[in-house]
Amino acid sequence: MTSVVLITICHWLEEREVSYRLVNHVETRTSEESAQARGEPLKVGGKAILMKTDDEYRLFVLSARLKVESAKIKRQLGVRKLRFATAEELLDLTGLVPGSVPPFGRPILPFELYVDHSVLENERIAFNAGSLTDSIIMSTQDYQFVANATLCDFAKTE
Repeated sequence: MTSVVLITICHWLEEREVSYRLVNHVETRTSEESAQARGEPLKVGGKAILMKTDDEYRLFVLSARLKVESAKIKRQLGVRKLRFATAEELLDLTGLVPGSVPPFGRPILPFELYVDHSVLENERIAFNAGSLTDSIIMSTQDYQFVANATLCDFAKTE
């Protein structure tokens, strides 16, 4: 079953004349599984993570090969408390399950969007688009244009 989020993203990209490739694949639960199902390197994956910063939820996107460094987010945003949203909170706020969150804030998802520079190191970004079985692959340049995100450095250094 096609998700409302996937349909919304596709229409939104088409209205902006942005090229993308839609990939239907087996259900994936991890970034590694998604990369394999898409036939893309792990680093191309855009991992979207919903976090609660003080009293506000925000969406953070980084290369799927990396992990979030919470201290960097706290320092850059000037927040004291930071935690990952629970699966229940994610479902309540978005209707989505972990692993299906696309890397878009407003108007797709109702959150401020922060993108780590690691995403821009690749020519393309691949991400699950509202389900665990549908992915979109598009140029990073187009993604940066339509996402209208705040660029930050919050990935753990390797």
